[in-house]
Amino acid sequence: MDNEAIGTGASGRRLGAAVLGLLHSHIELFGIELQEQKARTLSLLLFAGLALVFALLLLTALSGLVLVLLWDSYRLAGIIGLCAFYGIAALYCGLRLKAAVFDESSPFNATLEELAKDRERLLP
Repeated sequence: MDNEAIGTGASGRRLGAAVLGLLHSHIELFGIELQEQKARTLSLLLFAGLALVFALLLLTALSGLVLVLLWDSYRLAGIIGLCAFYGIAALYCGLRLKAAVFDESSPFNATLEELAKDRERLLP
């Protein structure tokens, strides 16, 4: 009985150590993915902001150029055309943004895959 109890206790400790090892590796992977996601998000925000600033400067300059060219003969048509173009472009960008927000995949896909693999290995 004593040897059996010792063997069961050692087996329980090994199982506990294995579970803790798996938990540790998953938490470590989660932390790495979280840092990668944070860096990616910061980079995306920075470049999106810069792109927005430069695009607005370009649109302002192009709008001024179009209005200067059309000012003498088609002043009202030029202004209405620019407003229509900007309205359609804003609507298109808004719809694309909405689709991108709702179509985003899980940012912690690798962690979820590892957990699914572990569950398959542990369950019969």
